Amino acid sequence: MSELVKVTSEHAPAALGAYSQAVKANGFVFASGQLGLDPSTGKLAGDTAGEQAAQALKNIAHVLEAAGTDTAHVVRATIYMKHVEDFHEIDAAYAAVFNGDIKPARVAFGGNDLPAGALVEIDAIAAL
Repeated sequence: MSELVKVTSEHAPAALGAYSQAVKANGFVFASGQLGLDPSTGKLAGDTAGEQAAQALKNIAHVLEAAGTDTAHVVRATIYMKHVEDFHEIDAAYAAVFNGDIKPARVAFGGNDLPAGALVEIDAIAAL
């Protein structure tokens, strides 16, 4: 059985509940969903879904860095949107980060009530 290791980054928002920012296990990092919260202010980093998605992806990058990997090693992501109409704006922010030849497998769906009035939340699984 694999050892589980809690991952924490001071450069991403602290967990707001009974969960870890990420957990390392079996050669992977399982990063919890990140909102577009600016860790320095605790507030959403913009009013648009695109701005919030860009910040959520920065938060994920910091968590992955703390785990010893990066966004180039993300194998799977999930995007939760409040409004599915924001998909193209969110996808543009996502495509700016995941721009290599091999893109992560992904699921995206809308109609979600997200914490803190957020418009988007993104989680990721990355290889170590």
